[in-house]
Amino acid sequence: MPLLTRIRGPRDLDRLTLEELDQLAGEIRTFLVDAVSKTGGHLGPNLGVVELTIALHRVFESPKDKVLWDTGHQSYVHKLLTGRQDFSKLKMKGGLSGYPSQAESEHDVIENSHASTVLGWADGIAKANQLMRRDDSHVVAVIGDGALTGGMAWEALNNIADAKDRPLVIVVNDNERSYSPTIGGLANHLATLRTTDGYERFLTRTKDLLERTPVVGQALYDTLHGAKKGLKDFIAPQGMFEDLGLKYVGPIDGHDIEALESALARAKRFNGPVIVHCITEKGRGYQPALQDEADRFHAVGKIHPDTGLPIATSGADWTSVFGEEMVKLGEEREDVVAITAAMLQPVGLDKFAKRFPDRVYDVGIAEQHGAVSAAGLAHAGVHPVFAVYATFLNRAFDQVLMDVALHRCGVTFVLDRAGVTGTDGASHNGMWDMSILQVVPGLRLAAPRDADQVRAQLREAVAVEDAPTVVRFSKGAVGPAVPAVGRVGGMDVLREPGTDTPDVLLVSVGALAPMCLEIASLLDRQGISTTVVDPRWVKPVDEAMAPLAAKHRVVVTVEDNSRVGGVGSAIAQALRDAGVDMPLRDFGIPPRFLDHASRAEVMAEIGLTAPDVARQVTGLVAKLDGKYERSSADAVDSVEPARD
Repeated sequence: MPLLTRIRGPRDLDRLTLEELDQLAGEIRTFLVDAVSKTGGHLGPNLGVVELTIALHRVFESPKDKVLWDTGHQSYVHKLLTGRQDFSKLKMKGGLSGYPSQAESEHDVIENSHASTVLGWADGIAKANQLMRRDDSHVVAVIGDGALTGGMAWEALNNIADAKDRPLVIVVNDNERSYSPTIGGLANHLATLRTTDGYERFLTRTKDLLERTPVVGQALYDTLHGAKKGLKDFIAPQGMFEDLGLKYVGPIDGHDIEALESALARAKRFNGPVIVHCITEKGRGYQPALQDEADRFHAVGKIHPDTGLPIATSGADWTSVFGEEMVKLGEEREDVVAITAAMLQPVGLDKFAKRFPDRVYDVGIAEQHGAVSAAGLAHAGVHPVFAVYATFLNRAFDQVLMDVALHRCGVTFVLDRAGVTGTDGASHNGMWDMSILQVVPGLRLAAPRDADQVRAQLREAVAVEDAPTVVRFSKGAVGPAVPAVGRVGGMDVLREPGTDTPDVLLVSVGALAPMCLEIASLLDRQGISTTVVDPRWVKPVDEAMAPLAAKHRVVVTVEDNSRVGGVGSAIAQALRDAGVDMPLRDFGIPPRFLDHASRAEVMAEIGLTAPDVARQVTGLVAKLDGKYERSSADAVDSVEPARD
C-alpha cells in the first residue's frame, strides 16, 4: 500500500521511519507530476519543497502552529499532507485552489498569492501570540529567495528583529529562482552562503576528531560550536542576518529530511526570531523541469508526463504579441528600455532581453521600486516600458501617482493578464486597474481589442513623453482581428446601427469586442438598433463620446474590470459634465473576490455573457418604450390565485 494514501493529516507522519519518509518523498513527486500534468499548475516549485514540507509538518503541529507560505504556489505538498489528495480538479471550479485556501482547510492561513507578504503576517501573528500568552503556539514563515527581493519582506524583518524574545521561525527556501533566476544583491549574498561550505566541513571534521578525544573532547567541541558567530563570519559571510539581530541556521540541504528536522527543531526551541536557510532544487526529481532553464516548469499547462511537452498548442497569445512588438520598437528606438519585476518570461520580455540584454532591468519582486526607477529613467531621457501583471500594479499605485504622474514622466506600463484570469483565483484577477488608475491625473489608458491594436496602441503609448501611459490586455490566446467600420473622434466604430435613430450605444472595452458584437446581433433580433464603439483609449474619455451618445436612447458599457469606478463610471461622469442626460447601464465585474474557475465559468457566474447582457438591455429598452409595464401587468394577470 503506498505510503501517501495512509497520510490523512500531519501527525500521520510521526509514525514513519527515515527510510519511509524518503519513500514518501518519492511518491509525492510521482503524484505531483502525474496530477499536475493533467490539470496544469505550479509544478517546479512544489517538486522542490517536498522534503522541506515533510520536515515542517513533523517538527511543528499545524494548525496550532501556524505554517505560512509566501505566495502559496509551493503549497501543493502541504495540501497533500493535510488531507487533500484529490487533485483531479486542481484550479477548476469545485476543485482545489492552486494556492492556500481557508475554505479548504484549517491548516491554511494566507490566501493572498502576492509575494513578500508572509513575514508581515508572521510578525502580526507572533505579536498576537505573545500578547494573548499563547506560549505553546509557534509561527513559521516560508519565504523564497525570490520573494526576499521585495521591500515588504525587509520592512517586516526590521520589525521582527526588534523583538529578541518573540519566537518566530523564518524558513528561507533558497532555490536561486523566483520565476526565473533570482537577481540582485541579496541573491549574490545567498549565493555566497550556498557556495561557502568551508565552515561546515571544518566543523564536521573537528567534531569527529574531538569526539574521539577522551574526557575533554566534547567540552572543546561545545566551546568551538558556541563561538561559531565569529568563526563563521570569517569563513562564510552570513552576518547580514545576524547583524539584524536574527539567529541564523544554515545553509541546510533542503532535501535531507534528517538535517532539516534537526535545524527546525533547534529553531523551534529558540525563544526569538530565527532564520533557517534551506538550499532546494526547483523541479527536483523531474528531468524535463530540470532541463527547463527558463523557469524550471514554474507553471505549466497540460503536459505529457514523460516528456514535459504540452499536450495541445494554442495560437498566438496576447503576451507574445506584445513581446514581439517590443523587439521591433527596440530596434527602431535606442531609448526604449524594459523593466520587469522578476517575471521576464511570463510578461513576454524574454525576446527583448535576448536581443537587447543591456536594456532590460529586472528589479526583483519590487513593483514599487520598479515604478520609481522608471520615473528616474524617464527623467534621464529614456522611455521605460514596465511590463507587469495587472493585479501586481496595485502594489505600486502610490509610485505611479506621486513619482510618475506628478512628475509628468513618460513611462509606459503594460498590464498583462488584465480582467478575469480565472483559474489562479481571487488575487490574480486583473479587475482593479481601470478603477484605480482613473484617479491619476494625466494618465492615459489603452485597452486593445485584438493583436493589431496591441501593436498600434503600444506604439501610441511609447510616443507619449510627458505623462504615464498604460496598455492592458487579457490572458491567453488572442482571437481574430476585429475590424473597424468607421471612426468617430479617436474611437473605432465596430458596428453601424443601420438607422438614423439608433436605440443603443454599446461601448466595448478591450478584449470584450467579440462579445459586444454578439450582444448587438442579439439585440438586432429583438428589433433594437445598436451602435458598437471601441474607445481604444478609455482614459481620458474621448470628447466625441458625449455627442455620439446624444444620438442614442441608451448607453451601455461592457468592461472586464470592476464596475466600481471603472470605465462605465468615467463615461457616465463625462456625459453628465457634457449635459447629456440619458439612461446608462454599466456591465462589469461585481465588487467581490471571485472563486477560481475557468474564465468562461467566472464570466457566466457574474452575468458577463452576451445573452445575459442582451437580456437586460432588452428589458431596459422595453421599459423606455412603455412595454415593460404592459408585459409586467400581463404577467400578473396570468398568475393563478393561490388555492387554500
